[in-house]
Amino acid sequence: MPDKHLSTQFDAELGDISTRVLEMGGLVEAQVAQAVYALAQFSSETASQVLLGEERVNRMEVEIDHDLSTIIARRQPTARDLRLLIAISKTLGNLERAGDEAARIARVVQRLIGLGMPTRMHTPLGDLSFEASLATASLRKALDAFARLDAEAAFEVIKQDNQIDLEFDGLMRKLITYMMEDPRSISAAIDLVFVAKAIERVGDHAKNIAEQIIYVVKGTDVRHNPLATVEQIVK
Repeated sequence: MPDKHLSTQFDAELGDISTRVLEMGGLVEAQVAQAVYALAQFSSETASQVLLGEERVNRMEVEIDHDLSTIIARRQPTARDLRLLIAISKTLGNLERAGDEAARIARVVQRLIGLGMPTRMHTPLGDLSFEASLATASLRKALDAFARLDAEAAFEVIKQDNQIDLEFDGLMRKLITYMMEDPRSISAAIDLVFVAKAIERVGDHAKNIAEQIIYVVKGTDVRHNPLATVEQIVK
């Protein structure tokens, strides 16, 4: 009976941690969406909201990480439970860094508005929005796979990362073309290069979360493996 009680208590603690991670993930996803909206609409107010959200995300990461350390020290979990706790810790880091990328976009928006750039910009904001929609969709799918510990859904996130990378490469070519054709756009285009890279990194963080899910479910570290190898492990 005592063992069962401890097991039930441990499961409850894991469930609470997982719920809070998903809550944090939802905040980060909203941050990224708000940052892209701030860029598309040149909204200083929305950009400020993103930066305020960053503070909350940072607090959540510290609090959850502290509770994770306490659980590991007190429960001394083994096997899959330990893998899950390690994966949660790494997921926290990826979510926090994705939030940092959203904040970086918000700061670029504030800088562009401060320089009065929106009135004379002719840059591919639509393409940036599309890249961002792919990245936020990947993050959403990664969080859903995390909630269900679904390795196959996680693998789909990893596959989608290639599409985000292709969009990023296409954006780079367009921005270089804009700078060559109109030297007056160079300053704004360079800022948008950093935005495009920030969005691409959000996709990378979603991929990293997906890799951690596969590690929990399959017990195999799939980082730095070819896509075909990862597929074999998942299937």
